[in-house]
Amino acid sequence: MQLELLNEQGQAASKCDVPETVFGRDFNEDLVHQIVTAYRANARQGTRAQKDREQVRHTTAKPFKQKGTGRARAGMSSSPLWRGGGRIFPNLPEENFAQKINKKMYRAGMASILSQLAREGRLAVVDSLKLESPKTKVLADKFKSMNLQSVMVIADEIDENLYLASRNLKNVFVVEARYADPVSLIHYKKVLVTKGAIDKLKEMFA
Repeated sequence: MQLELLNEQGQAASKCDVPETVFGRDFNEDLVHQIVTAYRANARQGTRAQKDREQVRHTTAKPFKQKGTGRARAGMSSSPLWRGGGRIFPNLPEENFAQKINKKMYRAGMASILSQLAREGRLAVVDSLKLESPKTKVLADKFKSMNLQSVMVIADEIDENLYLASRNLKNVFVVEARYADPVSLIHYKKVLVTKGAIDKLKEMFA
């Protein structure tokens, strides 16, 4: 199959042959949802913590006498049944949110996303993306001339000029093919793939 090959002005200058096994698959919504959910879950860190009844700061004195009050008997105010008491099953910092995704499923899901982007016209090919100097303004003007406000660039390799120029642009994400992820592919309105990155995407996801 073929995709649009964009010129410096962001216009379709010609067509570029791409592998159909990566850019021409049917869209599998359930699989894409699964790999996106797993990717986000695997990025979570166990930074939250709650206290159990042993850790909360409460007196151990009996709140009121055992009989005669008409209330349910209570031994201490740190009970999980009381307001301000400890949790029965508290969240712990070492909690693991990881979800396992098979390599075959991940490859198929990524190819499904790339194929859907191509069908929607959100994916295009460029020869390369090289800058003579590490100037953010130069890269910003380049994307502005191509009428791109939110763009993800998948390159075969990223030189220092491109890295330094792109890191301060809010809606621009430049990444090597091996680091492309499903969440970013869905998030950005336009995805540009360099010619050199197409072979790497084929090697990874075909």
